Amino acid sequence: MRQPRGALRRDDEYGNPHWICCGDPRAARALLDLAMRAMSRSGARELRRVVEGLDRER
Repeated sequence: MRQPRGALRRDDEYGNPHWICCGDPRAARALLDLAMRAMSRSGARELRRVVEGLDRER
């Protein structure tokens, strides 16, 4: 955060202008999947239900 604004990496330079604010959604989903695998079975099942509901909304 302390770097000059011009020194920050911008994802639109690599072909996708929508990732500037939020990062790569595929990387975020992969991290979410990894977290669900590390959770307890009941916690992962509950989170999976929420995520599946959000997937259906897209």
